[in-house]
Amino acid sequence: MTQPPSAYAEGYAKARRHDQAAADNYIRHTTIGDPALDPVMEELSSLSPALLHHFIWAGVEQQHDVLHKAPQALRDFFQALDEPPPWLDHDAFRPGVRAFHANVDLMLVAFVTGVLVEGFSTLIAKSFNMTGRVSRTSRRLQQNNRQLMDIFFPGGLQRENDGWKLSTRVRIVHARIRSLLNKSEDWDHDAWGTPVSAAHLGFAISIFSRRLLEYSLRVGAQFNEEEKASVLSIWRYSGYLMGIPETILYTTGAEAKEVYEVGYMCEPAPDADSIAVANGLIQAIPKVVDVTDPAEIQSVTNLAYRLSRALIGNRLADRFDYPKTPVFGTLFLFRTKQRVLRMLKGGQMVRSGNFSQLLQISAYDDYGLTYELPDHEKHSMSNPW
Repeated sequence: MTQPPSAYAEGYAKARRHDQAAADNYIRHTTIGDPALDPVMEELSSLSPALLHHFIWAGVEQQHDVLHKAPQALRDFFQALDEPPPWLDHDAFRPGVRAFHANVDLMLVAFVTGVLVEGFSTLIAKSFNMTGRVSRTSRRLQQNNRQLMDIFFPGGLQRENDGWKLSTRVRIVHARIRSLLNKSEDWDHDAWGTPVSAAHLGFAISIFSRRLLEYSLRVGAQFNEEEKASVLSIWRYSGYLMGIPETILYTTGAEAKEVYEVGYMCEPAPDADSIAVANGLIQAIPKVVDVTDPAEIQSVTNLAYRLSRALIGNRLADRFDYPKTPVFGTLFLFRTKQRVLRMLKGGQMVRSGNFSQLLQISAYDDYGLTYELPDHEKHSMSNPW
């Protein structure tokens, strides 16, 4: 039996009775980060921030004349990353891309009110909250929306396109935050394991994929079996680029479900960090969609809480300290309204409107992608990134 970090002890014992092998695997990954990138980031830690960012930019953007001046460890990392896994099939992404753009509005609702908040029910919220990034939840929500858009853009996960680059950037940011928190006196390794652990990222990508399909269907989206498999394939490759070890990266929808179900059993109950992040995400929605009227802000927030509670269930919603709001009929009424709007608009107008909506609520800056990284575990004490 694997010795878990102390915060997991109770849940781990219960999870082993459900599925011993899966529970052992999940707990093992709570003390693993990114085996390929973490040692590289440690080796580069003595570089000035400007030079580090310059070399990372060169690696992601394939600026080989600059990258060849970088330390060998970083060059080797990008060379290995340029070799796609043997299971990669870009053609398999096409049905998922089509389905996404036909259902963007509904998948966004499911993503923001269900998937994202559920993903922070684990101890990963402690890493996020400890850095002080909760104060920038609106920006985080926009960045999450952008990743969703970029990986589901036609060809977005090709090496030269933004879905690939953004997924890789997320990996590098995670490695940097992991390095900073590992050295922080505030991080309790014995209790919590590794910051931004492979277990939490494997859990999150399973939620982002399998749960996204489930919740999207519940708010009115429609997918056939080929499209469902394709959405899973898209997220799987994005997760691979994000540095999730294949030992906890799902291969099928059934495996994704097993990862998050066993993960839930192993994880301690959501604490103050999870509560802060989950509520911060819900309360950021009006700002992200540019609602400024106080009455409308309250209306949008109330709807978001109702939808979120209806999706994630009363048990988790109560643990997040959500308002005690009745949700009977919420999903039915929401689905009905969306179907009527689709009938009135027509398919092409819906797809066009969906694309425009996603552009408006995603983080697209005039200067494009940046590869600057935090240089302090506290956001308030770090240089801008």
